[in-house]
Amino acid sequence: MTQLLIKNGFVIDPLNNIHGEVVDIGVKDGKIVPPDDVDLRYAKVIDASGKLVVPGGVDVHTHVAGPKVSVGRLLMPNDHYKKGGRVVAIPGIKRSGTGIAVPSVTTIGYKYARMGWTMVMEAASPPLYTRHTHHELDDTPIVDKGVNLLLDSNWFILEYIEQKAQERVNAFIAWILEATKSYAVKLVDPGSAEAWSLGVATKPLDVDEVIPGTSVTPKDILVALANAVRDLKIPHPIHVHANMLGIPGNYVSTINTIKAVADIVNQRGLSIHLAHIQFNAYKGDSYATMTSGAEELAKLINTLTGVTFDMGQVVFMPTVTMTADAPWEYVLYHITKWKWAAGDVENETASGVVPYTFRRHIYTNVIQWGIGLELALLVKDASKVVISTDHPNAGPFTRYPQIIAWLMSKKARENEMKKLNKRALKRLALPAIDREYTFEEFVLTTRVAPAKIIGVEKFKGHLGVGADADIAIYDIDPRTYDPSRDYKKLVKAIKYAAYTIKGGEIVVKDGKIVKTIYGRTFYTKTRTDPKIMHEVLEDIKSKFNEWYTITFNNYTILEQELHKPYAITPV
Repeated sequence: MTQLLIKNGFVIDPLNNIHGEVVDIGVKDGKIVPPDDVDLRYAKVIDASGKLVVPGGVDVHTHVAGPKVSVGRLLMPNDHYKKGGRVVAIPGIKRSGTGIAVPSVTTIGYKYARMGWTMVMEAASPPLYTRHTHHELDDTPIVDKGVNLLLDSNWFILEYIEQKAQERVNAFIAWILEATKSYAVKLVDPGSAEAWSLGVATKPLDVDEVIPGTSVTPKDILVALANAVRDLKIPHPIHVHANMLGIPGNYVSTINTIKAVADIVNQRGLSIHLAHIQFNAYKGDSYATMTSGAEELAKLINTLTGVTFDMGQVVFMPTVTMTADAPWEYVLYHITKWKWAAGDVENETASGVVPYTFRRHIYTNVIQWGIGLELALLVKDASKVVISTDHPNAGPFTRYPQIIAWLMSKKARENEMKKLNKRALKRLALPAIDREYTFEEFVLTTRVAPAKIIGVEKFKGHLGVGADADIAIYDIDPRTYDPSRDYKKLVKAIKYAAYTIKGGEIVVKDGKIVKTIYGRTFYTKTRTDPKIMHEVLEDIKSKFNEWYTITFNNYTILEQELHKPYAITPV
């Protein structure tokens, strides 16, 4: 195994109380070790003088694999012909790939690594199709990965909630996470997929609306699954795409979602992670009157220790929206009047895929752009914030460097605002916000916060001894460089890392892929009352032939089907 010694780098590692110091870092057998443990006779020495050294980036929310992503690629054939979206194969180093808004799997792995990111979480996979998701993740090079499993409209869970059988909810979730080799519990517009699949809803449900055909509300689902995650000690809190996404006035629903579960905290003090919160932070009663609800949401989040979110930051370009929120995609299809694909997954969920272009002259698009930045800047604690675009919904993950520049430089924001719809800008608080993120806050929002939210902070998101040797080195020196003034240099430095080291292997040098390796797939293996588990499994088996088109045995994904499975067992 490669040994490395990274010398003289300017290190920011908040989890180890290193807030900007020149520190040497040793790497051996894929882990970080004391520098003195590195045998210089066999080690490669990297001189990081004048460079920023940080842990590898972690993306807590991205759509990179599975059936809806594949449909997105099919709906955007032009996306795979564009210059800049092609990765040319180099024998022994990298494979080919294409795509900008919805890249192919090889391109995804290479472009994340090129920016210094080393772990990604597929944000939403239907259990029945998670084998497909794993096939694509296995083929995604370099990065570690995991799957958030869609469970909010699952028939078994809805039935157990109606029966007020929390222990059965717990047992079912414990079983299905292991059966599908998934990591976390994902909720998308809770309950709406069930109403959609029954053909009785063409818009998202609000938090307290009763799901047609049941006695259950979305709030009931939120509470039951939050309790299950806490009881089972699942590392990641419930990961929630809140109700009423995309609908003016939905910031009230988001506040009610937070309040519903704020007192249900896991063993690490977290209650809920709100996905792409920008899409759920709208005031107004129509798109003509839509404004930002960021100030109200930020005020609430600032008072709570257990609430985190990723931004869902809009960037201005053609992209593809894709989500298990089928009612919302139906609404968006009628707004765009162009392409649309929809799917129902038996007994589990529904989805929609709609291409969309965010434009600088469109009033609502500029409001959306401003909301994501307002939330990230108004929430005081950057460790509650994760940078995301909800890839590819609000734009591709490759635009993270630009988003970081907007957060770290008011000048960058002002230069962008010169191009935007003036009426919308007058309705935003953003032009008056002076805050600029520091380099430490950059590390918090892209490394520390997501690692903590996922629950892997023991070995990800830091550079302490024993951590995975996932390291990014950027050609910028915070001691002499001010991103507020020269933000373009920041964008370039993050887009093309000087080095990315994954598991102790140098995979990127000077912004170019120099080696292809394959990361691990993390999944959660938890336990609950054996008697209840037995009863639930008998219930599942008895209903499977009635409810599903495949057999129970074929539903379960075996460890040997995954390239590098890695089970996390809560204690």
